[in-house]
Amino acid sequence: MNLGSLSHTSCERRNKKTNILNRSLPVVFPLFAAAFIYTATGAQAQTYSFNRVEVEGNQRVPTGTIANYVGLEAGKPVTAGELNDAYQRILDSGVFETVEIEPRGGTLHIQVREYPTINRINFEGNRRLKSENLAKIIESTERRVFSPAQAERDAATLAEAYSQQGRIAATVRPRIIKRSNNRVDLVFEIAEGATTEVERVSFVGNRAYSDGRLRRVLGTKQAGILRAFVSSDTLIEERIEFDKQVLRDFYLSRGYVDFRVNSANVEFTRERDAFYLVMNITEGQQFHFGNITTVSEIPEANAADFQAALKVKPGVVYSPSLVENSIARLERLALRQGIDFLRVEPRITRNERNQTLDVVFALTKGPRVFVERIDIEGNTTTLDRVVRQQFRIVEGDPFNPREIRESAERIRALGYFAGADVDARQGSSPQQVVVDVNVEEQPTGSLSLGGSYSANDGFGIALGLSENNFLGRGQRLSFSTSTAEDTEEYVLSFVEPYLLGRDLAFGINMGISSRDSSFANYNTDRAFFNPSLTFPLGENSRLQVRYSWQKSEMETRGDDVKTGVVIGSEIDFGERDTSSLGFTYSYDSRRTGLNPNAGWLLELGADFAGLGGDNEFIRTNAKAIAQTRILNEEVTLRATFEGGALHWRGDNFSRTLDRFILTSDTFRGFDPAGVGPRDFSNGVNDALGGNLYAVARFEAEFPLGLPEELGLRGGAFYDVGNLWDLDNANTAAAGADIQGADGAWRQVVGLSLLWTTGIGPLRFNFSKAISKEDYDEERSFDLTIQARF
Repeated sequence: MNLGSLSHTSCERRNKKTNILNRSLPVVFPLFAAAFIYTATGAQAQTYSFNRVEVEGNQRVPTGTIANYVGLEAGKPVTAGELNDAYQRILDSGVFETVEIEPRGGTLHIQVREYPTINRINFEGNRRLKSENLAKIIESTERRVFSPAQAERDAATLAEAYSQQGRIAATVRPRIIKRSNNRVDLVFEIAEGATTEVERVSFVGNRAYSDGRLRRVLGTKQAGILRAFVSSDTLIEERIEFDKQVLRDFYLSRGYVDFRVNSANVEFTRERDAFYLVMNITEGQQFHFGNITTVSEIPEANAADFQAALKVKPGVVYSPSLVENSIARLERLALRQGIDFLRVEPRITRNERNQTLDVVFALTKGPRVFVERIDIEGNTTTLDRVVRQQFRIVEGDPFNPREIRESAERIRALGYFAGADVDARQGSSPQQVVVDVNVEEQPTGSLSLGGSYSANDGFGIALGLSENNFLGRGQRLSFSTSTAEDTEEYVLSFVEPYLLGRDLAFGINMGISSRDSSFANYNTDRAFFNPSLTFPLGENSRLQVRYSWQKSEMETRGDDVKTGVVIGSEIDFGERDTSSLGFTYSYDSRRTGLNPNAGWLLELGADFAGLGGDNEFIRTNAKAIAQTRILNEEVTLRATFEGGALHWRGDNFSRTLDRFILTSDTFRGFDPAGVGPRDFSNGVNDALGGNLYAVARFEAEFPLGLPEELGLRGGAFYDVGNLWDLDNANTAAAGADIQGADGAWRQVVGLSLLWTTGIGPLRFNFSKAISKEDYDEERSFDLTIQARF
């Protein structure tokens, strides 16, 4: 038997249905003519009667099993049609290559030849997909009966797998190699072919947003210069359907309620080595919220109270998510007021003339349905309680369909499962429902090994181990180590996101580090232990409370290495312990913001040291970030304000380690610790840090007009900042030569090149200080990772 002539491609499999069995396995049935002999005058068909069944040629299949396939009773007359049905049943069992049935008096003689068994299954020619992964998606199995039809289906399945990788031209040929004892090796010969890329993605019908802006929404990307490192520039049918949905969500969230995708056409290029994807869309008109009112159809709900809880105001761009958020807010208010089974029904009226949508939130009484139980299946590793923690309801609570949908989204967002389906069905009575949760586990651990380079620390090796679902408890455990020429660090982190089953995150960071200072001639050894608790205060706000302990020491690099007088005295302080309590309050408007293109973040924090240890101080800091997109979301504007203050309260002196240091991330255009007070004694230039600092950063990001597939955008920035004050530092040491303690405002302007690559978003900064001090250390070029807001 040779299946070498079979060829499958992902493009042909829908239209080509070849039956290997019919082409290569002739059916021998020589005596059926006798069973269907008819006279010229229309005589009736001949009948037979058998007392026993005789089988020859079977090796693995018992004779009794084959007799059961026949299904004919001994001694009962059998017509030729019934005999044909028996033959077909034997053949349909899929076990036999050939079947012959011959009536021999009172004996039905059956001659069979069994299909061989599969000895081994091999894959040849595959490089992009591993053999163990391919073996998981086929149905043919070693030590099972070989089926040519199944081999054909498996070949089509393998071709489909390559199609999902963008290799449309991949071919798969099943072949067999005969072995002894009626065994065969099944070999799938694979020609992977080249990746068929998407050369261009374009749109027809878009007026409000450019092609470039819409392309950033899609999962399908144009092939770029880093095409070897990305897989999203290949054509995948399922991804196109996903792109249609995300494109619709994009427009709906911006008020285009009539948006639709008319078609998504895919065409080969002239060279037939790539695709063009053209999406024909209709945007429609943008709508805003009109009148927003609340009416109550149940006596226990006061419409005025619920109206006051709404955040959406007239004139805001309409978005279904804002309506959904408003419904959730009103339902939570009902629970706080003890009103069960309240449902909020949004009733929307279009005003075509002024392009607004009037929304009436009707408070109605929903059906009295309770949650009978929550059944969870498929979680072989993850504990049930980890999944249950994503539900805001428990058994016995009133049933709320919206809450079930939100719970499903929270389960998917965990990242523990490859798939998660949440459905509700009727329980033991019409007034009860059972919530079924079906999940599919996926790996949640990772190992990272790589190299690093820093202008400050030099070359190094980084190793990281992390598990996001430790022991199936939903806990995060990670260990990282990094070694460079001038630094060495080991850090262990643990997070329990739902302490005591509540929305209360408990975290611990501990580690040791040794670092050579890049701005003075000393080394720093540090050990630290930082537990914390984080919990929500409101819809957009969170609070973290923490304890911090650390032991730190400044050490000299050698007797022949010069240091300034102040740094030298701080080295003589030796080891110091710091024990402190602190908090950080954050408010993020993006959680429930009304504008998808704008948002702001506020962080306020303080640490109080003096609960034991050697240091006593109060350290406060604040940060505010605001961002918006303008010009049809093509240009991003961002402003950041940051500041801090250190109030030293102890009888001893503060150290450079305790004071603020401005890095190149905080204040661009200068080296780390390149601005601020300095000590020039002993012929050195030591940065000392400062007790007070303030920085403002303003930046804009914009397109450069280059081809979208390059992933390049431009940026411009302006930074202004200051670092000053050395109160409680040992500046009175004999011979100290201090400059800059009173501070001076520095200003920096620059241009940026933002490059979205397959290895991460990179930012190249080219800067020029337009206002600085003579002793400042300027840096005109810097390469960093793009910061995300």
